[in-house]
Amino acid sequence: MSARSSRREPLPRSAPATVSVFASPGSWIESDALEQCRQVADLDGMQHVAAMPDLHPGKGAPIGAAMASTVLYPFLVGSDIGCGIAVFPIALRRVVPERLAARFPDLDRPLDPVRDADDPAWDVVAGDIPGGHVEGLGTVGRGNHFVELARIGAVLDAGHAGRLGLDAGDLVLVVHSGSRGLGERILREHTEVHGAGPAADAAAYLAAHDDAVRWGSLNRRLLAARVAHALGAAATEPIVDQCHNLVEIRDGMFLHRKGAAPGDGRDVLVAGTRGTPSYLVAGHAGPEANHSVAHGAGRKMSRSDALRRGRAKHTVEELRRTPLGSLVVCGDRQLLFEEAPTAYKRIEQVVGDLVAHDLATPVATTVPLVTYKTADKGPAARRDDRRRRGRR
Repeated sequence: MSARSSRREPLPRSAPATVSVFASPGSWIESDALEQCRQVADLDGMQHVAAMPDLHPGKGAPIGAAMASTVLYPFLVGSDIGCGIAVFPIALRRVVPERLAARFPDLDRPLDPVRDADDPAWDVVAGDIPGGHVEGLGTVGRGNHFVELARIGAVLDAGHAGRLGLDAGDLVLVVHSGSRGLGERILREHTEVHGAGPAADAAAYLAAHDDAVRWGSLNRRLLAARVAHALGAAATEPIVDQCHNLVEIRDGMFLHRKGAAPGDGRDVLVAGTRGTPSYLVAGHAGPEANHSVAHGAGRKMSRSDALRRGRAKHTVEELRRTPLGSLVVCGDRQLLFEEAPTAYKRIEQVVGDLVAHDLATPVATTVPLVTYKTADKGPAARRDDRRRRGRR
């Protein structure tokens, strides 16, 4: 069942907070996600909930929403505080996806400050590690996180793309990752005492939260540097780096974003799937959208549904090469099916809704060449893993 609304049609319910859904009649929005928006609207102090066109149900709170409240609710940000997407220019002499895929480093293996002290990726680190959290540095994580080598496809706003130094055919690294355990620890420390209730000490939560946001940004730089060096390129600074799981103080309220990117004059990479383009957009969302834009295509299938349907329709090898001809590095077969392009909404529809509601202007597309999900250990190592699992 789908439910559809526009930004000028609040959901039909008398609630203390207003709810606006920035989706067109052609967009698929699950009723469970809308119900979660209603539940959030009922929270004490909530003022306005803005649901993006990539809205889908999450654990306790909707994903793809920006929620403004006079009260700070840590569970509305979730456990992956600081998760975001960054875009880094990269210069390579020869682009052969098959060869480059084989050269990606193992991004499941953390960088150790002592063991890996000579790794050139550390050059991007200036100052202390936020929060002193050294676990998981330089790792991408699982779920929908990825590191992708992509090519700039269509340039849709030449002037804006030029200001970013981008032209058709240029190569970029797109990095989607978060705080790798730090955010989870922060949320757990809150929920063990307060559950889904508000932060007892907003300032203390925000101090820890801000460390996780900085940590996520630093980790995206480390990931990009590890890949760049492995591919024989120099590390670069990001031209875009926006967090989409965070809370900020704006207009005297706490603006919670869960899977929604800041869209107030900032550039955002709205992620497609490993088998479709992504869109770099210039955000110009106003207060009705809580100054936010979508962060990606948004799931249309649960992980269990994607796994069940995918196994009935595709082989593992089919999923390792996308319809675009790009390659997927992923040693986890289950994750391949869970993250199949068909598990997500159409990115063109999501971006079209942002444009139709005057929230963003497309600048350029990025087209995947190699998408890294998790290390591919090779056929022999995968057989050994299966044998070990069978002996348990």
